[in-house]
This record gives sequence, structure tokens and C-alpha cells, in this order.
Amino acid sequence: MAEIETFVQVAESGGIGAAAERLGVAKSAVSRRLKELEERLGVRLVNRTTRQLSLTDTGKTYYERAVQILADLEDADQNAAALHGALSGRLKIAAPQSFGVMHLTPAVTGFLNNHPELWIDLDLNDRRVDLVNEGFDLAVRIGRLEDSSLIARRLAPVRNVVCASPDYLARHGMPERPEDLMAHTYLRYSNVPERRVFSWIDEHGRERVVNPKARLVSNNGNMLQAAAEAGLGIISQPTFLVYQSIREGRLVPILTDIEWWQLGAYALYPPGRHLSAKVRAFVDHLATCFGDPPYWDDLGAAGPVVRAMAG
Repeated sequence: MAEIETFVQVAESGGIGAAAERLGVAKSAVSRRLKELEERLGVRLVNRTTRQLSLTDTGKTYYERAVQILADLEDADQNAAALHGALSGRLKIAAPQSFGVMHLTPAVTGFLNNHPELWIDLDLNDRRVDLVNEGFDLAVRIGRLEDSSLIARRLAPVRNVVCASPDYLARHGMPERPEDLMAHTYLRYSNVPERRVFSWIDEHGRERVVNPKARLVSNNGNMLQAAAEAGLGIISQPTFLVYQSIREGRLVPILTDIEWWQLGAYALYPPGRHLSAKVRAFVDHLATCFGDPPYWDDLGAAGPVVRAMAG
């Protein structure tokens, strides 16, 4: 079984060194296991050159079966343990930074408390990780799903709200129409396409867009939230980020009758394998923790939740 696990790691990481690092063994051990597997099967699975490593046609076919076999074994192990309420092993998870700090922290700690033999490697980063090549079991992503080979499960809706501080609105006035935003100071989150920030559907079903000039651009939503609370301008942010500021009156929702574009929170995992019991349990736990509608859409007495676009 160690030979098969080693071959899968070599195939997924693209090299002996990377596979050795994932497995926590020496490069020589990986090379030896790979050679012994090929000798036992009597076929070449990998093409080796000084610069790269690639699978032969036979190797590609063997890889697909090997991945399935390993996944079935892991699933069987986890399901057997789950019958006794015990999950074990490691989960490697990627998630965006702000969302992870604010909403994954209580979910992860609760999950670990319920499963003391499980451990989690959580990478909080706004970059798009490569789940297969970087060895992640799943990723939590916020946005609209793009065409991808990854399998996705929607965890919760994510709605945008346009807001500003009471001080800013007292000095500059309350926008009454989306077009009024062109006369206001805007603080922009750079990881969202610019034309999508103030995008909505009008009463005729047509998509409309305004693009006010941004005074401040940042790739961190918490920084923009702080700048808006300081009265520097208007922001468009997910309710999961600003809901506490709105509840406490530090930010005021504006243009709440507009159907701003909708995002979602998703759990994504690689295709071609069964969803293991521990991954399935964690994803179910997240969906339960967030709710539908999620708890962050309750903005309290400060203002109504922004209505979401269908889809």
C-alpha cells in the first residue's frame, strides 16, 4: 500500500522531492518505492527526465484506479470510525483570510472539540490554491463559481451591502439612486472585478453598472471596513464582513432596495474520489454553523438586509 500511496503523491505533486515532502520521507525512499512498484507490475508508470516527471499512458490509467482505491479505503476507515463517533487523521483546508478569521474560527474549534483525534491544517489566504497539487482536502471560497473540475457544495448565500459611516453621510448626503454613487468617494476591494462591484438588475431585468472612481484600493476587506468607519468613503462589502459594524451603528446600509449581485460561500474538493467521512462531516458542520439564511445577514435594527439576486 505504501508503494501505491507514494505513486499517487508523485503523480499529484509532479516530482520526487515534492512527494517526499508530503509523505515526510526521504527522496531515496520515494524513488525506491516507485521503482519497486514498476518492477512488481512489469510496466513503466512514469517518464523521468532531468527536468520533469510525467505519467505514461499506463501510469495515467493506473493513477485513476489507485486514487479511487485509496479513497475507498480511507472512506471505509472513516465510516467505521464514524459509527463509534470518532474521526481521525488530518484535514488540510484553505480559506480566505477575513472570512476564515471571523467565521471559520468558531466552526473549526467546535469541530475539533467534538473530534479529539482529528487535526486540522488551516491555510488562511486570499489566493486561489491548487487543491490537487498542494495537497488540500478542501477549500472554502467566496464568490461566483467558475467553470472548474472541482466539486462544489454551497454552504451559504453571501450578499453584498453598500454602506458608509454616519459621519460620512452627514457630510456628503445619502445616495438615493445607484447613479448618485458617481458623486461619492469610493473605497474598493481589489479582488473583485471593478465592473462587478456596483452591478444590479433594474426593473426591466437588465444589468446595470456604475463605476465610481476609487480613492482607496486594497486587497483586504477589514482595512476598507476600518477606512469606511473612519468616514473616508462608501464601501460595498459582504454582510459577513460588516454585519457587526452595521448592528452597532458604525456603518449605515444605503440603497437597500437595489438587487446587488449575489455571491456564495462554497466548499470545494477535488474530483475523482469519494468524499471522505471526515471531509463530509466538516462540510456538514460548516453548513449547520452558518445557516440559511446565515446569521451574518441579521443586521438588527440598523437596517434591512440587502435583497439578493436570484441564481
